[in-house]
Amino acid sequence: MSSKKIYLIRHGQTDFNLQGIVQGSGVDSSLNDKGRRQAAAFYDMYRDVKFDKIYTSRLKRTTETVRQFVEDGIPCEPMAGLNEISWGTKEGQKITPEEDSYYQWMLDQWRLGKTEERIEGGESPKDVERRQKPVIDYLLSKKDEQTILVCMHGRAMRILLCQLLHYSLKCMDMFEHENLCLYILNYTGTMFSLEKYCDVRHLEEVNRVAFSISPLALGLSLLAFRS
Repeated sequence: MSSKKIYLIRHGQTDFNLQGIVQGSGVDSSLNDKGRRQAAAFYDMYRDVKFDKIYTSRLKRTTETVRQFVEDGIPCEPMAGLNEISWGTKEGQKITPEEDSYYQWMLDQWRLGKTEERIEGGESPKDVERRQKPVIDYLLSKKDEQTILVCMHGRAMRILLCQLLHYSLKCMDMFEHENLCLYILNYTGTMFSLEKYCDVRHLEEVNRVAFSISPLALGLSLLAFRS
């Protein structure tokens, strides 16, 4: 197989991210004003990269994040396999301190290697891993696409990185994320290596702008779940 460079980003901020509301794959929210500024800042820094193709999930917050690149004529293919993990009955709900304890328990199970565990009505990390594998095979089969941009979601991104870099799923929380962070991976034809880890330098100007954030978002561990 030929070499490949993958620019892997998480979508920009949504109002649900800001309000501490679980999105998952069942809440199809749009970017808020800050999210659009984040997307514009990423575009400004990386607009000269010669992307052969863009891949997104089928959720609006990813397609909106890469819109300016698509308007430049770069082909884009949404894939359901890149959707965020489903949080089942918790999607669309605000995190309370009591529910946060439940989420922490679930994270602990995953860190112990119990990655078949799932929230009621939702997916497990293993479920997500299984639906991502055909996507990975598809991306690697496209030999003419040497530089690609992939836009997806926090938890699903962690699972994808584990697969590409051959880590156990119980280690997925080692891959930090925030809105519009960037990972760059290089593929030699046999293995992936990591060039950039959760890079947000393109957001420096956006982050200088004064913003407010709810005490809940500061105080809870929801950063591990926002999608």
